[in-house]
Amino acid sequence: MIDGVPLHLAIDASNIRQGGGITHLSQMLAAAEPLAAGISQVTVWAPRSTVDQLPVRPWLTITSPPWIEGGLPRRVLGQQILLKREIFRRGCDVLFSPGGTIPIRRGIPVVTMSQNLLPFEPFEAARFGRWSPMRLKMWLLRRAQSCSFRAADGMIFLTQYAQETVCRWIGGVEERSVTIPHGIERRFSLSPRRSRPTVELSVEEPFKLLYVSILMPYKHQVEVARAISDLRGEGYAVQARFLGGDWGHYGREFRETLRQLDPAGEYLEWPGSTPYDRLHNEYGVADAFVFASSCENLPNILIEAMAAGLPIACSDRGPMPEVLGNAGIYFDPVHKDSIANALRRLIDDAGLREQMAASAWRKSNLYSWERCARETLAYVAAVARRARMFKETRK
Repeated sequence: MIDGVPLHLAIDASNIRQGGGITHLSQMLAAAEPLAAGISQVTVWAPRSTVDQLPVRPWLTITSPPWIEGGLPRRVLGQQILLKREIFRRGCDVLFSPGGTIPIRRGIPVVTMSQNLLPFEPFEAARFGRWSPMRLKMWLLRRAQSCSFRAADGMIFLTQYAQETVCRWIGGVEERSVTIPHGIERRFSLSPRRSRPTVELSVEEPFKLLYVSILMPYKHQVEVARAISDLRGEGYAVQARFLGGDWGHYGREFRETLRQLDPAGEYLEWPGSTPYDRLHNEYGVADAFVFASSCENLPNILIEAMAAGLPIACSDRGPMPEVLGNAGIYFDPVHKDSIANALRRLIDDAGLREQMAASAWRKSNLYSWERCARETLAYVAAVARRARMFKETRK
């Protein structure tokens, strides 16, 4: 609300087409109460595939103009030129661009968000290959997002780690930025369960580890598989289930690793990805969770495991210690011996597992979509008011 008049919020979701971006947008809008922030109307520009996953609300209008469905050049042109015209035609007061890029010419205050940290961690991007298309893509994204972040009136980061990492590259946005984490769906919340002591484990009833993530080089599934194979060689009754979609050369490397280590598929299982709406069932049957990523903005998968009441062995890189705190056992994700040592500690100590699972479960309660929606809309409205006040003082 500005000068007693409710705001009309525009959301540019033209480049949000899959994954966590859709989850964030759909869940935030489903939990939102915009009137509490002084916002009476919200208009979203999104592809038709994204529109189908957004909620129906009386204050929400969703539009999918032809330029959004075109090829990349047409979409870029549409976002940079046509979007501004449509925003003014609808009388919007402030623009929120969660995809990380904003129009060059805007005319109204803009808030954007950093959701992908890989462009700002070039060492991690290099894991895809020195001359790989993915590394080039991340370089281009860093340049584009850096320009948007510097030009925006407000910036949302998901973790303190992400804020510090991005600001080391671009600087100058700290004073107009805020940290607002995403939430998780309540279906993932499971009270911590009894941990089976080592004496109850056997080849028939092994210790069941779960790792959920797409097969990519910075997720280090290969190192996890090798660590588990070493534990099996030591006599540990442990089994791992990897869930996540395939990707390029790393997917081939991972499949070949499983073929070499466990050709019969006795203890290393990879069925591919699981539909997101059924993923919570997988957490419910695991004994522990392993998360070996070395590059995350906000590790939503880790938070899901925390909410599921699982003991966790976790990478010590990125924002993981910020999120998990002292409620997990950490390892260096690039060294299989470090991973094996962390898993060994979990398997050997049922009491430690129960203690850490309970602590992680309590920490997960900090992450809700209601909180994310409330803080996001309040911040966007505050940026709009601040921009209006600044404009008035310059008259």
